[in-house]
Amino acid sequence: MAIDQNQVLAAEKLALEAIKNCPDLDSLKQVKIEHVGDKSQLAKFNQSLGKLEPTERAEFGKIIGAAKANVSKSFDLKLAQLEEERDNQVLVTEKVDITLPGNKFPKGGLHPLTLLTNEICDFFIGLGYNVSEGPELESEWLNFDALNIPVDHPARTMQDTFFIEPRDSNLVLRTHTSPVQIRSMLENEPPIYVICPGRTYRADELDATHTPVFSQVEGLVVDKGITLADLRGTLDLFARTMFGPDVKTRLRPSYFPFTEPSAEVDFYFNGRWVEWGGCGMVNPKVLQAAGIDTNIYTGFAFGMGLERTLMVRHGITDMHDIVEGDIRFSKQFGLGGI
Repeated sequence: MAIDQNQVLAAEKLALEAIKNCPDLDSLKQVKIEHVGDKSQLAKFNQSLGKLEPTERAEFGKIIGAAKANVSKSFDLKLAQLEEERDNQVLVTEKVDITLPGNKFPKGGLHPLTLLTNEICDFFIGLGYNVSEGPELESEWLNFDALNIPVDHPARTMQDTFFIEPRDSNLVLRTHTSPVQIRSMLENEPPIYVICPGRTYRADELDATHTPVFSQVEGLVVDKGITLADLRGTLDLFARTMFGPDVKTRLRPSYFPFTEPSAEVDFYFNGRWVEWGGCGMVNPKVLQAAGIDTNIYTGFAFGMGLERTLMVRHGITDMHDIVEGDIRFSKQFGLGGI
């Protein structure tokens, strides 16, 4: 391709005019392809230098180089100008009024059952108890045998308990948090003061007052000279903390394999007696299964459902409200506040 100086200057002039007349960045991109990039006329002139004689190559190389430099400089200046205009336009059309109030998003919070669990744990920690937790998948020995629950007891049927396959694994979803009490006695020397909150499982249908997955809190004390009076005093203070200073409690004789004597604890609230949970003095067989000398130590234990405690305390009539996760229910306890 023969190179003429006038052609080079004409290509330079055409490129400069095209750059000058670009109204926006999109047009400038197209001009870059046609007049600045590898497919531009000046680029083609530059590629033809190799066909010229050495003396001509040097001469036209300077001319083409100067033209390309002018075009590149003009392009850069135009690019900066158009970007500034774009940014100024954005500031005008998309400005934010910083005097307007910001968007407030709801805060997260704890589920009412968690709040209640924390409150109960704080109460017993204040009395010198430790909080102890354990696995929800338990061995039958810890869930039943160590608690003096015989093989033929109704609680050990598949109608009441979730057994894990294969059946000879001897594993169950714990039906109470009492196995944590056994673990505490196996792992610690008396005196033992523990509170055991957690989820438990039983083969119940979900209805207004029952759920197959529910929460319990159990307490265990093992020490020298522990009597039923200590149990009664602890439950009285616990009930007054949960339901108000005027609440009264009573113990009704009952039967549990793991306590002897055993009782149901009720409290008088809003004009009626309400069944709360079970309690009693720890059966000596349970203490012996955990390796505790019953000639030296005695103990008491108690347990109650957290859902029931929450329902009675706050007048909740349907278990579905607690377990179904409707945020409208949880907001009443502080979840989702601004």
